[in-house]
Amino acid sequence: MVCAPSGTGKTTIYKDLLCKHPDLKFSVSYTTRKKREDEVDGLDYFFIDRGKFIRMKEKNEFIEWAAVHNELYGTVRKQIEEYLQKGKICILDLDVQGALNVMKEFDDAVTVFIRPPSLEELERRLKERGTESEEKVKLRLLNAQKELEYTDHFQYIIMNDRVEAAVKRLEEIIEIEIKKRGFKKRE
Repeated sequence: MVCAPSGTGKTTIYKDLLCKHPDLKFSVSYTTRKKREDEVDGLDYFFIDRGKFIRMKEKNEFIEWAAVHNELYGTVRKQIEEYLQKGKICILDLDVQGALNVMKEFDDAVTVFIRPPSLEELERRLKERGTESEEKVKLRLLNAQKELEYTDHFQYIIMNDRVEAAVKRLEEIIEIEIKKRGFKKRE
């Protein structure tokens, strides 16, 4: 699983990784937040209303869920189980709350935390992408400070000061873990 504060570049990193390695699978999360202009429903997230999210949560459909930045996010259990049964490596994009919950259920999950070079750089990135109000940027920065306190819970830490280097490091981590675990992909 890949975890990072909002604006760190985690989405850019894993999308680049998935383009280079189409055999890897990505778990598309569900969220109640509004779709951004460049996002595709079902590809980036499944965008649903709060009521549907709550009903799914009550049916225990999520392997993890969390309230983040005043919105709800969750990872569907069925999708992960299907990928694992097929012997696929599945990339999960999670916030710290979600990652800690998945770690409790899957103690053998590979955990990667991507950190920004600095909070100042993170603020610049958040403002540059222009998708949030000043108030939301402040909330995301406040949450990022809290999330950075959990880096010692993760097996690997990647500093994203250059996307290409971060992608290369994530590729190396996957290869290390495949060899360490004797993982054999099934078709």
